[in-house]
Amino acid sequence: MNATFRAMTAAAMLVAVFGVAVAKLPPAPPLTDEQKAAKKAKDDAAADKAKQEVARAEDRVVARYLSEQKAKGVTVTPQVGPASSAATSAPAAAAPAPAGTGNVVIGPPGGAPKAPAK
Repeated sequence: MNATFRAMTAAAMLVAVFGVAVAKLPPAPPLTDEQKAAKKAKDDAAADKAKQEVARAEDRVVARYLSEQKAKGVTVTPQVGPASSAATSAPAAAAPAPAGTGNVVIGPPGGAPKAPAK
């Protein structure tokens, strides 16, 4: 019990010292226009990189799905999402992702190919 009391006391002192140290820090200086522009450019680059990573991941998933279906002997035709002309009449909430993001709609539901008409 003595060791527990010492550990609790040390933890309480550490929290108190940290709180006092943070309370004494001055506020951050305001950003200049150059710093704001640099921060915006850095944020935009990070967002663009994240979009590219998501697109690559989606492309890998689609490629894996297609290869698995091919191994099963199922023919799947990848179809790109809705056309941009149809997107202009759609509400803003249902707008498709920009081109090149890797969004692909895979074949008819159910996974079974339809037999050609004779």
